[in-house]
Amino acid sequence: MSLTEERRKQYVKEYIRSLKAIEDAMEPYKEQKRELRSEFRENKWLTTDEIRAAVKAYRLFSDKVNIDEVVENFNLLSGDSSDH
Repeated sequence: MSLTEERRKQYVKEYIRSLKAIEDAMEPYKEQKRELRSEFRENKWLTTDEIRAAVKAYRLFSDKVNIDEVVENFNLLSGDSSDH
């Protein structure tokens, strides 16, 4: 086995170790997101569809996406089904 192949295997191992560390660190935040969704559903503050629409609107807004898509999601949240 060449040195290059051996080095590549070492990089793969290091990448996997680093990826696992990152994913392990992210898990508490993922759990918080799940708990947040559950809390809003259990308290009947928002339906699952409203939560999905809110997340989509947030993603669209934060990604500076087409304002018409943001308005469409806002209308879904507000119950306004008419086109503006």
